[in-house]
Amino acid sequence: MALDGNHVVSGIREALSHSYVPHGHRARVRHRNHMAVPWHEVTDCDDMLAVDADLDDKSSIICRAGLLLLAGGTGSWRVRDCMNKIADVLGVTISAAVSLTTIECTCIDGHTSFSEVISLHTTGVNTERIRLMEQFTREVQARGDTFTVREFHDRMDKIEHTPGNYAPWAVGLASAAACAAFVFLLGGGPIEMGCAFVGAGLGNFVRRIMLDRRLTHFVCIGVAVAVACLAYLGCLSLLSFVIPGALEHEAGYIGAMLFVIPGFPLITSGLDIAKLDFRSGLERLAYAVAVIIVATLVAWLVAMMVELSPDEFTDQGLSDAVVLALRLVASFVGVFGFSMMFNSTLEMAATAGVVGAIANTLRLTLVDFAAMPPEAAAFVGATSAGLLASVVASRMSFPRISITVPSIVIMVPGLYMYRAVYYMGVFQTLDAMEWIIRAVMIILFLPMGLGLARALTDPDWRYCS
Repeated sequence: MALDGNHVVSGIREALSHSYVPHGHRARVRHRNHMAVPWHEVTDCDDMLAVDADLDDKSSIICRAGLLLLAGGTGSWRVRDCMNKIADVLGVTISAAVSLTTIECTCIDGHTSFSEVISLHTTGVNTERIRLMEQFTREVQARGDTFTVREFHDRMDKIEHTPGNYAPWAVGLASAAACAAFVFLLGGGPIEMGCAFVGAGLGNFVRRIMLDRRLTHFVCIGVAVAVACLAYLGCLSLLSFVIPGALEHEAGYIGAMLFVIPGFPLITSGLDIAKLDFRSGLERLAYAVAVIIVATLVAWLVAMMVELSPDEFTDQGLSDAVVLALRLVASFVGVFGFSMMFNSTLEMAATAGVVGAIANTLRLTLVDFAAMPPEAAAFVGATSAGLLASVVASRMSFPRISITVPSIVIMVPGLYMYRAVYYMGVFQTLDAMEWIIRAVMIILFLPMGLGLARALTDPDWRYCS
C-alpha cells in the first residue's frame, strides 16, 4: 500500500492468530496479546527483486531485520545500524525509533513514504541471533541487490527458527557453574559454592522450562529465585547432618539467585544513553530495575521466612598467589557460564571467558592490592574488557557485544543490590542507602568503561553522524 505525494501510510502488519470459535466454546480460547506477523502474506512482490519491489515490501524486509536483531537483546544503535545498511542496499531512506520491544519506522522513497510499527512479545538475550543477523547484514551489503523479496524473508525465516544451542538442563548447569564461581569471587568457600551450584542450577532450569512455555516473564523470575534460594537452604540443611557447622555458611545463599541479574539490559541501557537513544536506554534501565526489584524482594521474603541475614563471608585463609590463580579460573568459569545462558556458541563463550578472566581479575587486584575504590576499579575493568574485545572480535568475526557484555556481567554488584533491599526491609535506612549508592556507582561505571573503549577503537561509535 502506498500513496503518491507527501502522505505517510501507516502499515498495519497484524493477523488474527485464531479462527472463528462458536460462542459456547470461547471460554477455552486463550487470546494473544501480541499477534504474529505473517511476513510472507503481507508482501506483494515475492518473486521480484527486492530493489525493484514496492515500498511496503522493502519496509517489511527492513523492519523484520531490525526486529530479529532487537530480539537478540542488542542495543538500539546496533539495530538502527543494521536497518540503515539494508535500507541503503534497497535504495530507500529510513527514520527509525527503537525501544526495548518496539520499532517505529518510516521508509521514504522519493515522494512516497510508508510507516509501520512492529513489536516483540517479550525481551531476552540471544547472542547467537546477533551473530547470525550480523552475518546476514554483511551478506545483504555484498549481494543483496540480487535477492528477491521471497529470498530475503526465507533467509530471515531460517534465522528466526534457528533453535537454541543448549537444552534446559545444559543452561541450568551453566548457571550453576557461573553462580558457584560468582560466590567464590565474593569471598565464599567450598560449602557456599556447592550449595549455590545446586540452587542456581535448579532455579535456572525451572525458569527456562517456564519461559519455554511462554509464562509471564516476571512470574518466571520470581519462581526461579524462590526455587534457587530454597534449594540452597535445603542443600545446606542436608550438609549439616554430615558437616558440623554447615548452617553457619548461610551467607552464600544470595549467590544462588544471581543468574537473574539483568546484566545485558543494564549495560546496553548505558550504551544507548551514551548514543543519545534515550527512549531505548531508559526502557532498558526500567526493565532491569524491575527485574532486580522482583528478584531481590523474593529473596528477601525467603530470608525473612527462615530468619537469614546477609552476613559477611568467612575468610578462606588463602595466599595471594593462590587467590590470584583461583580468581582467574573462577572469572573464566563465571563468564563462560553466563555466555552459555545468553546462547553463545562454545567458541564465543570461551573467548568471552578469557577476556572476562583478565578484566575481572585486574579489577579485583586493583581493589585488594592497590587500594583502588571498587567503583574506579569497575571502570578500569570494563575499559580493559572493551579494549580486549575490540581486538578479539575483529579477528574472530564475533559480535563485539557478545564478548564485552558477558565479560563484565560478572562485575555487576548483585550482592550489593540484595543487601540494599534487605536493609530496607528491616528498616535500617542508613545501611540500605549505603549499599544502594555503592551498587549504583559501580553500575554507572561499567557502561562508561565500555563506552570509552568503544569510542577509542570504533570510528562509527566515536562520531555522531
